Amino acid sequence: MKANKTRKVHTQEFKAEALKLAERIGVAAAARELKVYESQLYSWRTAAQKKSSTSAREAEQVAEITRLKRQLAEQAEDLAILK
Repeated sequence: MKANKTRKVHTQEFKAEALKLAERIGVAAAARELKVYESQLYSWRTAAQKKSSTSAREAEQVAEITRLKRQLAEQAEDLAILK
């Protein structure tokens, strides 16, 4: 009979530290030291890059929305003065 293996769930902090270590000493060495698969480190790095690019895009959108709201308020004020 086959025993069920439980999957180890790593915290975000562990993943971040593992990626920093992989940056310093390389993915293969970090994987050996942390006893994880190299593919896990690569997928964590891809996910982190995707998340950071999404965050940057969201920040740009917030800045654009703020600018447009300010412009709309100024135009509304100009219209109120003309009336």
